[in-house]
Amino acid sequence: MKRVYAIEKNCIDCKLCEVYCKTAHSRTKDIIKAHKTEQPEPQARILVEGDHLLSCAVSCRHCDDPACVAACITGAMVKDPVTGIVTNDPDRCIGCMTCLAACPYGVVKVGTVAFKCDLCQGEEEPACVAHCPNRALIYVEGGSLR
Repeated sequence: MKRVYAIEKNCIDCKLCEVYCKTAHSRTKDIIKAHKTEQPEPQARILVEGDHLLSCAVSCRHCDDPACVAACITGAMVKDPVTGIVTNDPDRCIGCMTCLAACPYGVVKVGTVAFKCDLCQGEEEPACVAHCPNRALIYVEGGSLR
């Protein structure tokens, strides 16, 4: 399965991955409206950690055996057996935060319901990767960082 990998030496802490992730998960898909006027405000599913000297974008790893799925008490958090993508069904999620507590990477966020990276399903590549100016994020088959 294809996954997003961070190349920390290329990251300049610009946070454009966060901006474009938030826009991709907005209702309007418009960068200005998504950040200025949409309510509820869309949330980025990726987070840049660090500072200008050393930084790295962190998002869901879509684990082979995801702890968030095992911990989910309603069955809202699921791993697609074909694509390997871990998603949350907002209609089944009760916002209990067990998935958040179980995730070893701390990438599940909870508002009213849990949300996390969904690899921008339906797109050729995730928005964070497509808009990273320094190729600090790449989208490749698991284990092949070349």
